[in-house]
Amino acid sequence: MITEICRITEESLKKAKEILFNHGLIGMPTETVYGLAAVGTDPEAVKKIYEVKGRPSDNPLIAHIHKGYDIEKLVYVEQDYVRLLKEKFMPGPLTMVFKSRGVICPEAVCGGETLAVRMPSHEGCARLLEYVNVPLVAPSANISKHTSPVTAEHVFADLNGKIPLILDGGRCLAGIESTVLDVTGSVPRILRAGVITKEMIEDLVGGCEIAEHKEGDKVRSPGVKYRHYRPKCDAVLYSETEVGKAEERYYKETADGRRAFIMAESKICAALRERGVKNLLDLGATGEEIAHNLYEKLLEGERKADIIIAIDLGRTDGVFLGVENRLRKSCG
Repeated sequence: MITEICRITEESLKKAKEILFNHGLIGMPTETVYGLAAVGTDPEAVKKIYEVKGRPSDNPLIAHIHKGYDIEKLVYVEQDYVRLLKEKFMPGPLTMVFKSRGVICPEAVCGGETLAVRMPSHEGCARLLEYVNVPLVAPSANISKHTSPVTAEHVFADLNGKIPLILDGGRCLAGIESTVLDVTGSVPRILRAGVITKEMIEDLVGGCEIAEHKEGDKVRSPGVKYRHYRPKCDAVLYSETEVGKAEERYYKETADGRRAFIMAESKICAALRERGVKNLLDLGATGEEIAHNLYEKLLEGERKADIIIAIDLGRTDGVFLGVENRLRKSCG
């Protein structure tokens, strides 16, 4: 199979629709990461997602819809606070988990009774969703457990020869996957942290919990059960109080002839640079910058390094909660 990367035009949208409506898969951009998309009511196509990615069969998918699509065609909206969340954060990097009406095929929800739904704010993705006018289910467009792709080229590197088309919508802005929020109860619960933060949700609806995922729990959200986001090179994680140990590890690895890179926030990188450390992956200074840069730097690291020596951020407020989750799963 030949894999094409195409800018989003009327012609490429027509090609994408033809592929999707013939049980095929495409790579599509969103504001978070690139997705591997199939029509959500097509069991044959959904099964291909799991086969192409090597994805565990109990890891459910998110349904993507455009702004004009009636969400209640797919799910039961039972809580009043959902209206506030929808008005404030949709379209955007928020996924909400509802009781499903059973429209999306069982393969996509792994036989469960709930469905995760979101409306991407990426302009190109919105054009695609409006053009096909059906829900598209999509996990990240990569091999399972590898670092998520934030450019069309990242998708191509993992899925070349496995899918026919990647729609190129440029670099993803958010950089980490959407916040997943369980809205089936009286208080919303974060199943997976992202750039829509606990504090933002609390300010809007008055309360928000963070779910504790336990052994044997039914999986309602992707990204909570398995080790994810790993680069193909070695990766280790040191705490924010172990910068000296990380630096020692860097020089030891270098002395052993290995290409070592330290990945850290800007302040730490600046201090290490002054002390003569040359190979640095600078994540940025703010939570938003670090979220935007994390996967890009992990993928840059796997191209350049034999080992990434990551330094923890030491914060879990705001966007840092989601960033820390990804950092620990990728390097911890």
